[in-house]
Amino acid sequence: MSQRTLLRGGLILSMDPEIGDLHGGDLLIDGDSIAAVGPSLDVSDCEVIDASSAIVIPGFVDSHRHTWETVIRGVAPDATLNDYFDVVLDQLAPAYRPEDVYAGNLLGALEAVDAGITTLLDWSHINNTPDHSDEAIRGLREAGLRAVYCYGNPNTSLADWWFGSTLKAPEDIRRIRDQYFPADDGLLTLAMAARGPGFCVPEVVRHDWELARDIGVPISVHVGMGTVAGRFRMIEQLDGLGLLGPDTTYIHCNYLTDEELQRVADTGGMTSVAPTVEMQMGHGLPPTGRLLAHGLRPSISVDVVTSAPGDLFTQMRALFATERALVHDRVWREELEEIPPLVGVRDILEFATVEGARVCGVGDRTGSLTPGKKADVVLLRFDRINTLPVIDPVATVVLAADTSNVDTVFVNGRAVKRDGRLVGVDPGRLRSLAESSRDYLLTKTARQPHWVPAG
Repeated sequence: MSQRTLLRGGLILSMDPEIGDLHGGDLLIDGDSIAAVGPSLDVSDCEVIDASSAIVIPGFVDSHRHTWETVIRGVAPDATLNDYFDVVLDQLAPAYRPEDVYAGNLLGALEAVDAGITTLLDWSHINNTPDHSDEAIRGLREAGLRAVYCYGNPNTSLADWWFGSTLKAPEDIRRIRDQYFPADDGLLTLAMAARGPGFCVPEVVRHDWELARDIGVPISVHVGMGTVAGRFRMIEQLDGLGLLGPDTTYIHCNYLTDEELQRVADTGGMTSVAPTVEMQMGHGLPPTGRLLAHGLRPSISVDVVTSAPGDLFTQMRALFATERALVHDRVWREELEEIPPLVGVRDILEFATVEGARVCGVGDRTGSLTPGKKADVVLLRFDRINTLPVIDPVATVVLAADTSNVDTVFVNGRAVKRDGRLVGVDPGRLRSLAESSRDYLLTKTARQPHWVPAG
């Protein structure tokens, strides 16, 4: 008999329109799946968890994170996008050893779990050797979350791999597909992290897209961001190459034209927004409202912890405040008599859950608390000073809660966090791995006087 767990009496935000919200509802986990959601379920022979002081939500989905950078957390807090390319991709990335990639991915994936993120798209442009790729996957697997391993280019040289590169994506992705991802229904799945037009020549762009489609994996690409790439007209170029399609996620999109956004919508493309990084580093303002105007419901991502926090609570609030501020500013500038439609907190929570799952290609198995889907479930305690009293549970999640409220996390029916602590994780080992990589990598860039001393 499979293990069964009943979450009893929680404030359930199912994100399933047919189930809706249940104030004092039950959720039954049977094995790796959600078996039932409803009021006062009549169930026996199961572990019962008292959820009466919790908001129960589907796990958050981070649709784009360079997880390998976790071991250089905070190295570039004041960096612009150009600074980031210099320090992180030109100085530090070439120095990464396979063990540094493993440490970064393990630490970053566990950080995600700790923050209630049950699905992570790992945009991994650190495949300097096949061993680097293997260790990235090992870190994700060991962390135990649902993940999309998004295989990208090596970063052995900024001159070789970026800005007009003539180097094609490595064919080693074929080995990875065969060795680790022979099917697409596992806890880990595969995607291609492509550089796109402007970052490499058209022949390379075509090769990379065709390679991904030949092995049957989706594509993720950064577009329309910053003072340089924002002028590349990347969607226009992809359209000219005949490469737009429903298998592609477009990240950032800050400076895409309306015509480009419409082509993304017309071809079934998906989008991911990283609001904190976009505003801090100069990518451009988060394009949430413009995306919505073209029928594109975005997902949310962290991007890099070199410059931003690694949780989605921060990202949700940044996205919510920024989009509403832009609308209010438009009302002032255009002297509008009526306020245009404003994004609401439920929209934001959808972006962080069900839309994220759709964008990551796992919407059939996670993103909502729907019976039959996999049991990726988070309990947020609301009996804390930062969340009491609860009036609107969605507002509590989006505007009040933080990582301290993440009490229990299930991934695929397995508890990976219980009673506020990660399950089966040795904090001392994690710290040792992280600090060992940090101390080695920081010898490869100019040490700043305000940094902590080397270990």
